[in-house]
Amino acid sequence: MFTYSLISGILFGLFFGFMALGLNLIFGVMQMVNLAHGDFVVLGGYLAVVLYSSLHLNPVVSLVVALLLFFVVGLLLFFPLIPRLSNSRDPEMLSLILFFGLSQVLEALMVIGFGDNPRSLPLSIFGNAPWHFLGQSYQIVWVITAGVSLLMIALTYLFLYYTRTGQAVRAVMGNRDEAMASGLPVKRTSAIIFSLGLALAAMSGVLSPFMIGSLDPTSGLGLTTIAFAIVVIGSLGNPLGSVLGGLVYGISLMLMQTYLSSWSVLVPYLLLLIIVLVKPSGLLGKGVRHA
Repeated sequence: MFTYSLISGILFGLFFGFMALGLNLIFGVMQMVNLAHGDFVVLGGYLAVVLYSSLHLNPVVSLVVALLLFFVVGLLLFFPLIPRLSNSRDPEMLSLILFFGLSQVLEALMVIGFGDNPRSLPLSIFGNAPWHFLGQSYQIVWVITAGVSLLMIALTYLFLYYTRTGQAVRAVMGNRDEAMASGLPVKRTSAIIFSLGLALAAMSGVLSPFMIGSLDPTSGLGLTTIAFAIVVIGSLGNPLGSVLGGLVYGISLMLMQTYLSSWSVLVPYLLLLIIVLVKPSGLLGKGVRHA
């Protein structure tokens, strides 16, 4: 059972790390916590369900649709809202209020548009044959979802470290004022990362029915909590920390579900408390960052 919990925890951890990646990117560049992050994950899930039920579109294609659609949505939200926040006297606090309000609006719109009933995708989309490894059997859809998540994490890493825009993003993450003083396009970089963060959240939402089951309009708050715990575990503002945090969360969740199932819902909160008490900067953090 331990081997099964460990391997399935790694598979789930890669997915959860991908789910938290957008939240960490936005915080790293803009020092703002997107409290509506989980709602964009749910919207991505609804997009996949609608495209599959109405057009029989494979979720892999829905990933591309989610990337393009929510990147545009991010641009449309960024320019009328975020520059005003950045220029205010207390942008961090106002951003919490703004994104909390946005979360409530999105939840209400999803109730109006899709109703309260949970929605999901059939797990048989990618076949029913299990994946055998080390004497254990795992659902093939878990393996495919983890593989897609790992691919998207790797592409994000290549974007950050091997493109000119990515270098600007890392410079802004390192010191926003110095980046601005050196002439880097901080506003344009922030717009790209904000839009990319929402697009990554929606893409993880396309995959979420395969890992966390059905979604409903109220699922966003819980997903935001999990994503926030993951980035704190890894390190706020460090995208690679999302991967490490996701693996820690996924393995801990699976071990708890195997040996103490009734306590598994407490995993994100317990990990959050432990990290804040033992290493508040996160596992990959060098110092405490203030939001």
